[in-house]
Parts: sequence; C-alpha cells; structure tokens
Amino acid sequence: MAPGTLITLEGIDGAGKSTLARAIRASLVDRGVNVELLREPGGVGTAEAIRELVHDPARTIGARAEALLFAAARAQLIEELIKPRLAAGAFLLVDRFVDSSLVYQGSGRGLGLSAVAEINRFATDGLVADRTLLLDLDPELARARSGARGEMSDRFEQESVTFFAGIASAYRKLAETEPTRVRVLDASQPPERMLADALAEIADLLP
Repeated sequence: MAPGTLITLEGIDGAGKSTLARAIRASLVDRGVNVELLREPGGVGTAEAIRELVHDPARTIGARAEALLFAAARAQLIEELIKPRLAAGAFLLVDRFVDSSLVYQGSGRGLGLSAVAEINRFATDGLVADRTLLLDLDPELARARSGARGEMSDRFEQESVTFFAGIASAYRKLAETEPTRVRVLDASQPPERMLADALAEIADLLP
C-alpha cells in the first residue's frame, strides 16, 4: 500500500487552525479521501494527559521542561498513531507539529531553534510533514478572536501580545527557509476563502 500523507497546520493562538483543519477534513471526506484529524499535544491518552499539564495556567513549568514535555507528547502520538496510520496509507491533518516547538520554545522561550530541533529529531525519529499550512495573522486580531470564545485562557493564551508578535515573526522566518514545505495563508480572510487557499496548497498531495 502507498504511504500516507502528513499535513500540519501552524500559527499563533487564535489564528483559526482548528476551524480550518475541520473544514479541510470535511471537504476531503466529501471527496472520498481517507482523512483523519489530530491535534498536538494530544491525540492519544498519554499525550492528552501531557496537554492538560502544559496548558494548565496554575502550573509553573520551566522552558526546558516545557520543550521536553511537548516532545514527549509528540513522540507518543507518532509511535502510537501517526506512523501506523501513515503506513496504512491514511491522509493525516495535524493541528500543530514540530514547527510549534521551534517557534514557541526555541524562539519564544529563548532556548534556540537548534536545541529544540535536536530534541524533536529524536522525538519524531526523523518524521517530517509533507506540507505545512501556516496561518499568518496579526497578533492583536488573534488575541481578539481568542477572547471572543469566552473560554478560560491557558498558559500560552495568557502571554502578552508582544510574545505572540515574536512568535508570528519566527513563523514567517521559518516559512522563508522552507518555502516548498511551508505555505503561508492569510488568516484574516473569510473562512471560505481560507479553505479554498488551503486546498489549493495541498492539491498536489491529494490521492
């Protein structure tokens, strides 16, 4: 059986990744594609437990511990679910992947991209996304969107707009270094336009 396809979605909190991921999945299902939607950290029991830990605003977690926890959750998801699904030929959409660690912990927490990349090379056993959709959005607008949900802010959502401006900048620099894999989408567009652009960027990978 032909190997599967791994598509990841990236962007700052409030950019609309989860909404777009669900829309892409629904569109592909309508086309008869065997597609599965996952999130990071999470997707399997152990990774979901780590998700609760790292997002808990009551927790104090150091930058190195945070990077290692995300890598551990990712390693478990890959071993338990992603690799078997890809081997079976599935089309996977993953809400966040290694790039999130590179920009949030490597850049945002000041650990350095090379150090975080090395941790994740081990965690992923070298697995790389076939295509990454980066949702680019002004941090102020992203903050407004997050606030409009009316939910309690997690550890990351409580960070300052300045922090997220740095994250957005780090994402753009990452996209510039890997233009073949990382495709930038204007996340300020209406949902239907976003979906159309996203589908166009992965059209060559569809079965």
